[in-house]
Amino acid sequence: MKNSPLSRRRFIGQVSSAAAAIALAPKISRAVDRPAEGRKLGVALVGLGYYSTHELAPALRLTEHCKLAGVVTGNRAKGAKWAAEYDFPETSVYGYDTMARMADNRDIDIVYAVTPNGLHAEHCIAAAKAGKHVICEKPMANTVAECDAIIAACKDAGVRLSIGYRVHFDPFHEELRRLARSKEFGPFMKMTGKFAFRMGGPQWRADKKLAGGGPTMDLGVYLIQESCMGADAAPVAVTARELPKKRPELFRDVEETIEWTLEFPGGERSECYTSYNDSYDRFRADADKGWYEVSPAFGYRGLKASTSKGPIEIVPPRSQQALQMDDFAKCVKNSEPSRVPGEMGRRDLVVIEAVFASAVSGKRVEIKV
Repeated sequence: MKNSPLSRRRFIGQVSSAAAAIALAPKISRAVDRPAEGRKLGVALVGLGYYSTHELAPALRLTEHCKLAGVVTGNRAKGAKWAAEYDFPETSVYGYDTMARMADNRDIDIVYAVTPNGLHAEHCIAAAKAGKHVICEKPMANTVAECDAIIAACKDAGVRLSIGYRVHFDPFHEELRRLARSKEFGPFMKMTGKFAFRMGGPQWRADKKLAGGGPTMDLGVYLIQESCMGADAAPVAVTARELPKKRPELFRDVEETIEWTLEFPGGERSECYTSYNDSYDRFRADADKGWYEVSPAFGYRGLKASTSKGPIEIVPPRSQQALQMDDFAKCVKNSEPSRVPGEMGRRDLVVIEAVFASAVSGKRVEIKV
């Protein structure tokens, strides 16, 4: 996924003062208001990098049930420009250290944390304490413990929590889920997924404190998600190995390339490969009576699918992200659970931690989600 390089020192400098303030922020005691019937819910984006700028904000121009109503940024002038462009008041521009003030802003119902992985817990917890429903971009956090903290904060505040798993709302991936559940081709006993791109230079994704790891944290989440869709179950074990680094100067404290095999309760297996020094984007599921493949598989647009019966025509959505955010807005309005809840994000971190443990030990690791 494309993103502009971000200076670790600059980013942490912008948010370091926020951590203590958020930890000490008072719990919001008032009940979260139920949105008025027919009103579009207001979404505030936390972090204005590539994904917010080029995907989420444009998607919020297409949504039917929510709209952009605020931003959280370390650059006040940048926030003011967003306010003018997206027609919300400058009073809805917040800093990372002033997120608690959103509690008094009734124009904001949902906060979407789009900052680096290592900051998700801090910003999601701040949003929950302000009484706002939360969308957390994937991966949910750097550790299972941080996932638990986010889930607990949202439960304590009485707000809903969803993870930014956009592919769950894309028809190419919904078809895989349908085939897996209908057993039209039989169970998908063998799955293969590869997702990789070449990182051009230093950025936060190669910083373990901000990213939690290398491509496993970033690209690997898609393969875990897709494998679980194909097996229609959570994995029970993993065997992994890290491949030698070709650019160790760039990937000093995170993996560059890693591969792993997931095992599922019914005997299904998924061979997964991720790298920041390669180029792949595909997923295939094989069964006794046929197969299904998506390639390209995980981009924002341009996906293609085929089966053992031949190419299939699927009408792509105008925006995966618009479908994702609209679905969560409807969940909030109707007091319904999200199809991509915090517990799913936590499950994937359990799997990722098992992948890392297996790569270090060289042994098969059981997964208990």
